[in-house]
Amino acid sequence: MQEALQALAVELGFSVEYRDVDAEPLLEERYGDLVPVLEDERGEEICHYFLDEDALRRRLAVK
Repeated sequence: MQEALQALAVELGFSVEYRDVDAEPLLEERYGDLVPVLEDERGEEICHYFLDEDALRRRLAVK
């Protein structure tokens, strides 16, 4: 997911913040084994395991 996400970030002009879910108890409780996970800046899940490019593009278009 990271490689594809970085390519989209360059293409669409957004930044990505990487966080270690296992190092943050609240995130670990919320997501468990659903990693990697992609959230928006409000903490709402966009996708997990694999990048859902369509879902990400839809979320970015709403802004």
